[in-house]
Amino acid sequence: MFQMHYTPNGKAGKDKTYVGLRFAKTPVVNRALTGRAMTMNFAIPPGDPNYEVKSSWTAKEDTRIRGFMPHMHLRGKDFEYTAIYPDGRSEVALSVPKYDFNWQLVYELKEPIFLPKGSRLDCVAHFDNSPNNKYNPDPAKTVRWGDQTWEEMMIGWFDLTLDSQKRI
Repeated sequence: MFQMHYTPNGKAGKDKTYVGLRFAKTPVVNRALTGRAMTMNFAIPPGDPNYEVKSSWTAKEDTRIRGFMPHMHLRGKDFEYTAIYPDGRSEVALSVPKYDFNWQLVYELKEPIFLPKGSRLDCVAHFDNSPNNKYNPDPAKTVRWGDQTWEEMMIGWFDLTLDSQKRI
């Protein structure tokens, strides 16, 4: 699935979007899936320079995380994924200290992160709804979840494979 968001601004524009595909040279070993840890119920107060929103996802079976894609809009400030293991250990899996809506990247891992059943991915994001954020459309308004760029989102996307689906 591929989804594009366009925000009308009253001016004609051109789209230079492209899609690149890589085809496997060998049979598929694991089917890749996309998961998400998201929170839709938040209200960023006017002028708040560091509003925190959290979300979590729990592995229902042995899973390997292959990549991450944090998603916020214009007030997005930073985003962090932390893996919490059943034995209580934790480790930061990805930290994006300076989120930029114009550079929404997929962070592909060199080696997958193994999450045994019961492990959790915790996501923490901060938003800057202050006048100091030059991209902020209106620091005087409360901001809630929405598809439009002037609204906000908090989604911790991640790519995964399930060990139970491994083909040998």
